[in-house]
Amino acid sequence: MLFSPLFVLTILCLSVVASEWLVKRTFLKHLGTALVVILFVAVLANVGLLPSASEGSVVYTGIFRYLAPLSIFYLLLDVNLASIRKAGVSMLLLFGMGSIGTVLGVLAGMWLIDGATHFGDLYPAISGMFTGTYSGGSVNFNAVAIHYDMMEEGALYAGMTAVDNIITAIWMVVTLGVPLLLRRAVGTKKKVAAPVPDGVEREYESISIISLGVLLSVGLGALFVAQLLAGWLGEMGLVVPSILILTTIALVLAQFPVFHRLAGGQVIGLFCVYLFLAVIGAFCELAALGQIGALAWRLLALVTTIVVVHGAVVFGVAAIGKLDWDTAAVASQANIGGSSSALALAKSLDRMDLYLPGILVGSLGNGLGTYLGFMVAGWLG
Repeated sequence: MLFSPLFVLTILCLSVVASEWLVKRTFLKHLGTALVVILFVAVLANVGLLPSASEGSVVYTGIFRYLAPLSIFYLLLDVNLASIRKAGVSMLLLFGMGSIGTVLGVLAGMWLIDGATHFGDLYPAISGMFTGTYSGGSVNFNAVAIHYDMMEEGALYAGMTAVDNIITAIWMVVTLGVPLLLRRAVGTKKKVAAPVPDGVEREYESISIISLGVLLSVGLGALFVAQLLAGWLGEMGLVVPSILILTTIALVLAQFPVFHRLAGGQVIGLFCVYLFLAVIGAFCELAALGQIGALAWRLLALVTTIVVVHGAVVFGVAAIGKLDWDTAAVASQANIGGSSSALALAKSLDRMDLYLPGILVGSLGNGLGTYLGFMVAGWLG
């Protein structure tokens, strides 16, 4: 079934509206808009009202390529650099341990399902792909896949992508709930985020045409410059993720009051985040698993084992070191879903002080995950 891009974008926008209304007016307020929009759109995609991951859509591609980075840019315009000092070291530690946990999870999962037997010659590549994607996001998944020509394994690749997207969405739900459950179990209180300037975390704003025009032009211009610089540096042999350049531009501009207090940035950023999460929900494609038969259950067992071991390491280290549960959750999400997912989780946890640390370690994961993926694939090969 072919879906018009305008139809897809309309439904995604309405899904955000519906999710926000449900959170404001019903018992779903305890779940939060981030979780509700993922579940809401996942249902729509799996019943065929929206295109699935395998069908694809230019809208999905555009949201991942443009709106997800722009959401980071706009929300960072309100970041107080002084508020990240305490979160920085803990975030790096937990992110690093999460990467180690991912590698251990891949090894444990492959042993559990006897991956060497069932996947044959593809065993090293599959191990490397899942190591990469759960150390810093799907960019690493594709980088390893391209090198090993995994795209030629049509049904298997589609199934792996489906499992990856399903577990990534589920893990967003888990990391939203685990900090709350752990605080109740241990008896600790939620850490209060560092004070932020007045006007930050605005969900309702009065915005003028000038303010909107400046925000859009600055945001789009910053994204253009970031991609241009990343490409130019790449030609010189220096691999610098464009999201890291965009983050730097946003932080520099945020220190100037004229940009810092522009009305509308938070609302635009939040809406972009929710559209990004809506696409994450659409990518929870259950039908694709049926194409690979028994391997689907082995892939599910493998990936479930990976994230369980990863989570046990991250939250175990947080427990031993008496570190903040929210920081552990955002660090874990930076591993599993990348920068945009980490930012979305920090927003959902109401922890603005974790925006920047989560984005930075997520950007670090874009490079680290690829190296880890190739390292594991080479070792098992």
